[in-house]
Amino acid sequence: MTLRQDILAFKLPAGALLAEAAVARQLNVSRVPVREALFALEREGLVEFSESGRAYVRTLRPEDFEELFVLRLALEPVGARMASPRLKKDSRQLEANIAATKLAKSPKELTQLDLDFHEAILAASGNRRLASLWKSLRYELELWLAMLRAHQQQTKRARDVAVGSHEKILRCMREQSPAAVERLMRRHILSWRKWLAAAEPRVALPNPPDKNTTEGERS
Repeated sequence: MTLRQDILAFKLPAGALLAEAAVARQLNVSRVPVREALFALEREGLVEFSESGRAYVRTLRPEDFEELFVLRLALEPVGARMASPRLKKDSRQLEANIAATKLAKSPKELTQLDLDFHEAILAASGNRRLASLWKSLRYELELWLAMLRAHQQQTKRARDVAVGSHEKILRCMREQSPAAVERLMRRHILSWRKWLAAAEPRVALPNPPDKNTTEGERS
């Protein structure tokens, strides 16, 4: 979906108006698929609608991160424990992901591979609802991580941290109990929260536009 890609690549900034007619002309489609796409992006947490029904690129706030953090902490440790026996027998997907992560050149590529690693673990849990719940958070997580990493401009350091953490998780799956894997994943997600606490004060999160004023000016 082009709109999703443009939002995740920051080509459409937070607070940008997504007028159906204008987007339809740009994509050379009717307004119906554009409207459906906007509703899908709203479900993914990338678009929000004002009271008047206008669509905007969602502005992520620190409280959004807190909610995502709580959900990751609830889902991922138990998912890792459940997936551990399967991944102990066949870890080729995780190995390939780590190898690709070592070669990541941009914050966007690094973020996608980082989340692919976690999604693969949840998918291997054997619990479809658990994996589905996590996947519903994926694009909000991708937007947050890419935004912070792009701001920090430390792709190599971020890549080294991700690779080191993921190698440790994989090694734990191979050598220790599922309960140990669960504890390690919990510590991993907690470190993610600490990383934001250090990074977020230096990130200039854009203020959402006054939608009532904006719409009045555009009407």
